[in-house]
Amino acid sequence: MSKGSWTNLVPAIGQIRTYQRGWLSKDIAAGLVITGLLAPAGMAYASAAGLPPVTGLYATIVPLIAYAIFGPSRIMVLGPASSLTPLLVAAILPLATANSDEAVAIAGALSVLAGVICIGAGLARFGFISELLSAPVRYGYLHGIAVTIIVSQAAKLGGFSVKGESLFSQLGQLFDGLRDGLLNGWALVVGLGSVVLIVVLRWLSRSIPATLVVVVVGIAAALLFHLGGRDVPLVGDLPQGLPSPALPDVDWHTARTLVAAAVGIAFVSFADTSVLSRTMALRRHEVVDANHELVALGIANVASGLFHGFPISASNSRTPVAESAGSRTQLTGVVAAVTLLVIAIAFPATFRHLPEASLAAIVIAAAISLIDLPAMARLYRV
Repeated sequence: MSKGSWTNLVPAIGQIRTYQRGWLSKDIAAGLVITGLLAPAGMAYASAAGLPPVTGLYATIVPLIAYAIFGPSRIMVLGPASSLTPLLVAAILPLATANSDEAVAIAGALSVLAGVICIGAGLARFGFISELLSAPVRYGYLHGIAVTIIVSQAAKLGGFSVKGESLFSQLGQLFDGLRDGLLNGWALVVGLGSVVLIVVLRWLSRSIPATLVVVVVGIAAALLFHLGGRDVPLVGDLPQGLPSPALPDVDWHTARTLVAAAVGIAFVSFADTSVLSRTMALRRHEVVDANHELVALGIANVASGLFHGFPISASNSRTPVAESAGSRTQLTGVVAAVTLLVIAIAFPATFRHLPEASLAAIVIAAAISLIDLPAMARLYRV
């Protein structure tokens, strides 16, 4: 295989060969900046999908490294995404209880299956498929996701949870919980306050790490007001380190039932990644091959599933932060992944006192950002 072929297959080789010394400090700084966003966001999306928060770290660390090696985009940041959360919930809940080992295995299997589908589609040169998603369909889907996420996480703002498989069953359980007195006032203050804080900080400036601020404020509030003793659910200690790679422990029958969901996850994941990849490439005067992007996304998803993670996509909130922080190459993602790994190994108790209401607030704020009423109004007029 020629040097050019290796460079096309593994873009990291080309980035290393052309790397400039002046970029190093910028990539390291940007990596440290996005670390503060990746950790809480990953745990928040894991919790929203009915998975242990630590799986959000696994689904962040491993894909970042995999994409840094195989990804064609110099600046893309991959990780758990709000657009995939309802699909995960719909696939997992009918087969397993939330936060169980079985749920983790099913999520991992979905990630591996979606990854294999992406790799196969990329090798078959189906990269054009994202162009088939029309604007009305995309906006409708995103707004449906936003409503679903807000409803599913609303109870956690109040210190309890719902486990319904459909939007209406979740709404019913939410009202039942309120009627039965499950609402925790302390959790509600933390949760609603966190949502407001994120929205206000993002309105003031996109450069402010609103998610990180909410995490720090939430932990401080838990310690100051002893929220754990007031029945406010906290994240607690996370398992130390990174699990050994292994195929998800699901039987053949379960794997077959997950194929349809994996196809949907693969399509949505690539649609999100493709749009963001093209946008960032145009801004940086680069060219990104859609088929190569599809293969790299697939490899990252397979890697996530093998390490007890779940399906991931490009992040349209964290990628711009990396760019504004000065990121020049995928070394930014490697720095963030290594930093998260150090936290997981040496400081697993970092998020012990983080209220789950704060994580719910992060997810709800992300869902709110998906709502684009002016765009819907334009489509309605057309």
